[in-house]
Amino acid sequence: MQVVFDFMEDPIIRKGIRFLIWVIFIVVSIGLLRKLAKKRIDNLEFRYKAQKGIEVIGYLLIAILLLITFTLDSVKDYTIIIGLATAGLTFTLQELILSVAGSFYIFFVRVYKPGDRIEINNITGDVIDIDSIYTTIMEMGEWVSSDNYSGRIVKISNAFVFKGPIKNYSIDFPFVWDELNILITYDSDIELAKKIIIERSKELLSDYNQKSKAKWARMVKRYYIENAKIDPTIAMELTDNWIALNLRYITDYKLRRSTKHELFKNIEHSINLTKGKVKLASTTLQLLKIPEIDVRVKQ
Repeated sequence: MQVVFDFMEDPIIRKGIRFLIWVIFIVVSIGLLRKLAKKRIDNLEFRYKAQKGIEVIGYLLIAILLLITFTLDSVKDYTIIIGLATAGLTFTLQELILSVAGSFYIFFVRVYKPGDRIEINNITGDVIDIDSIYTTIMEMGEWVSSDNYSGRIVKISNAFVFKGPIKNYSIDFPFVWDELNILITYDSDIELAKKIIIERSKELLSDYNQKSKAKWARMVKRYYIENAKIDPTIAMELTDNWIALNLRYITDYKLRRSTKHELFKNIEHSINLTKGKVKLASTTLQLLKIPEIDVRVKQ
């Protein structure tokens, strides 16, 4: 029994027990505060930020408590022990530490936030949650060729924000440029075709153009970037088989697929109304069964 008392009288053990009690108290308090925020706050976005803020503050308190508990007094006696322990923990938990550091970086620098569409570590999707260790993404693409959800939820370590590029489709400028090719025959009225394509695109994209111009103006003021052309443009290319009219336009990053569908539909309908002045081009190859041939050789 005396051994137990002597063990408990050790200053480091007493500090460790005291620290553990405080950690348990802080963790329980964080859980209670998160539940309270979930019940009392109706706004979804504000509730999410409040819960994450409580979690971050809790981690900060634990870190400060650790620093105070083991370094406030008797520094000389415990310097070597703390140094070795810190080095060992840092080496063992380097990925975990990097993930926690990544969560602080994401939170304060606003690299991305829930609701953003990003590409990180070759995975594209919408961010649906960010915690202290992982970023959770609703995956897009893979076996799905378009910008639609694949149905898989992917958890990515927050450490990846320090390991490679992050492509954000929605921060600052929630629009993307896209292109589509309209192929017409060489005997088509080229100027009429260009006019149809530009008119149909302006009709469909007028709202996007107005909103994106205001956003782009703010981008030009904030970043070292040129004042790019927002309105739809056409580039023409001559090939061996047809004339390719390439339409470049801007659209909402979440509506890229549906916008392209509507553009193709409206342009195709208008071309059909030209009564042959503009004709869509295509390459068609049809293989038919070769008929039997009776070959006779004269003697």
